[in-house]
Amino acid sequence: MQSLASESMSSNDPGSFIGQRATMTDRPSPLFVGSDIYRNPAFGFNHPLNIVRHAAVLDLLSLLGWLDKADFRESSPASVEQLLQFHDHAYIRALQYANATGSVAHEVRERYQVGTFENPLFPGLFERASMTVGGSILAAELAAAGNVVFHPTGGTHHGRPDRAAGFCYLNDPVFAILTLLEQGSERIMYLDLDAHHGDGVEDAFYEEPRVTTVSIHEQHRWPFSGTHSHAHAGAFNFSVPIEFNDSEFDYIMQNAVLPLFNANETDALVICCGADCLAGDPLSHMKLTNVVLWDAVDRLIALNVPTVVLGGGGYNPWTVTRYWTGMWGRISGQEIPRELPPKAREFMRRMECDLIDEDDVKPEWLTTMADSACPGAIRDEIKSMVADTRSLF
Repeated sequence: MQSLASESMSSNDPGSFIGQRATMTDRPSPLFVGSDIYRNPAFGFNHPLNIVRHAAVLDLLSLLGWLDKADFRESSPASVEQLLQFHDHAYIRALQYANATGSVAHEVRERYQVGTFENPLFPGLFERASMTVGGSILAAELAAAGNVVFHPTGGTHHGRPDRAAGFCYLNDPVFAILTLLEQGSERIMYLDLDAHHGDGVEDAFYEEPRVTTVSIHEQHRWPFSGTHSHAHAGAFNFSVPIEFNDSEFDYIMQNAVLPLFNANETDALVICCGADCLAGDPLSHMKLTNVVLWDAVDRLIALNVPTVVLGGGGYNPWTVTRYWTGMWGRISGQEIPRELPPKAREFMRRMECDLIDEDDVKPEWLTTMADSACPGAIRDEIKSMVADTRSLF
């Protein structure tokens, strides 16, 4: 695992940390799944994902001294045989051929949506995508063995059996769920917190009685699905309005998601923690903070079932890096500092993003880990949404 020199966090000031170190008693052991393959260039220029994300998380964790080698697991790419458990053989062959030749014929582009602006062709595409699936398979195996596993490169929730979609060539959350089923789980909940509806996962397990899918996403946003719940199929959707705030998110979690978890007697969790729901992301208008999301995942982990925590979308490198780094901090019981140390601040200052003007980069993105709270009124629309969902189970 490649990393920068570590700088441990310490302070004698009891007021220098956000909250206390989480107690790890009776909690699953934390593990981090990753690979240095994600340091390779990907997606090409003029693409929303042409920013540092996963490598930045690893480097910031190294600077903070938060990731021990004993907690890190190097993933391996999924085999073609494994990929065929969900994806069509013709699509996998087309993806391999495009990767090997560096070109995509017009009919292949139209049929499989590879080589488009949305899903561009770039060197190492197949290795990267299959590594992401392999990481989620490994994460689910480790979770079934008694760990809570963080795989931030995972979360490619739009991938379809026969085509790419929404920057996703394969669908690794599907494989995490399939692996948990193979490991003996009978009642799995997939919770998608990305700003975009988790359509690929919902469709993959539609009417699969052992899997419940829950998605909290921004309404009127691509892929423009997930507008209603389908209780008969175990699919529950919260299509929330713009400016969705921390109070509203917590209201949905407390009054719908956690009751649904209990009602279903859930015995395993896969959580997609896309960072595009955060305030400041250029591809959504949601206003969540990383702290309310950390708190939600903390509560879910405390339910003590096999849990896989994945990444997802996120197009602001500063908010993504702070969110996922802090997520591992919470999972592994670290103390969240009120201010980042000098080397970490310098690291954050070196980031760039074509989608965000320099004047719009907030000072706190460069100097802190935790966002300031963003409470607000709970709109009647949210209350009605929760009431309607509660009536379905």
